[in-house]
Amino acid sequence: MAQARLVEVVRGELTESQHLGSIAVVDNSGTLVLSYGEADLKTYWRSAAKPIQALPLVDSGAAAAFDLSPAELAVITASHSGEERHLELVRSILAKINLGEEHLKCGSHLPYSREAKRKLRQAGRKPGPLYNNCSGKHAGMLALCQHQGWDVENYLKEAHPLQKYLLDYISLFTDYPQEKIVRGTDGCGVVVYGLPLKNMALAFARLSSPLTVSEDLARAAHKIKAAMLAHPLAIGGEGRFNSVLLQATNKKLIAKSGAEGVFCFGYQDKGVAIKIIDGHRRALPPVVMKILSELEVLNEEEENSLAKYFKPVVTNHRGEEVGFLEPVF
Repeated sequence: MAQARLVEVVRGELTESQHLGSIAVVDNSGTLVLSYGEADLKTYWRSAAKPIQALPLVDSGAAAAFDLSPAELAVITASHSGEERHLELVRSILAKINLGEEHLKCGSHLPYSREAKRKLRQAGRKPGPLYNNCSGKHAGMLALCQHQGWDVENYLKEAHPLQKYLLDYISLFTDYPQEKIVRGTDGCGVVVYGLPLKNMALAFARLSSPLTVSEDLARAAHKIKAAMLAHPLAIGGEGRFNSVLLQATNKKLIAKSGAEGVFCFGYQDKGVAIKIIDGHRRALPPVVMKILSELEVLNEEEENSLAKYFKPVVTNHRGEEVGFLEPVF
């Protein structure tokens, strides 16, 4: 099956660009209930996998042993903006596990937050690994290593006990065989998982409503979900679509973005996985809004608060509105 035409970019009287992609919607038993394009499309899960990668931290008892707070659990699932709130949470995790910023192997990049960038430039400083949007995930991985007594220097490597342990949970929660999961290297250096969209969607259906997994896994899923819903700004940051969506929907759904045009969310007993083929994240908000509309998730107040994401405007360098993005599937 070919990829579906999901979004058109209109400027004036012409459709200037198109974004193709695939969408899979499944229930928590794994039944495909709706799809566009290729539900079986195999792609990398990227950062949308983070809430699932956090499950073993809770299930193993490590989160309880280190007394990790809900906000700290939330930043472990995050692709954060490098705001002060995010830095404080990651520092707190590292302090609790008796490790320092130098143990984070995620690399460095400028923070997504404009304010954080401004402060760094004013101070004449370069960002360290704490500012990496994945530093929370890496702190969580280090916590699991400390709890299990594993080496903290080589935790990135596929052969490390941590990565093998995480793979067990990824396979179990997605109901997809380990030997079929393609392993690559993510932007932050750790293992990234390649599997079909419908299995990613299943994981988010189970995260939202974990009725088809063991009691222990269900308890872990409830804790991760509750943490993310209680601290939406820890997941992305001010003005970031992922956080805005969680805030506006008043704990109705659980959602996580990923690089290269990946987005997943769960609502009641359903999970949704989206992949924009050209990897452009600008196409994701109107696609997500369209699906939420089709599933009749949002009430009028929620729709109004998210109105700008249904049909995002295109502006020029003068700030003039010259076009729009529109979902067409």
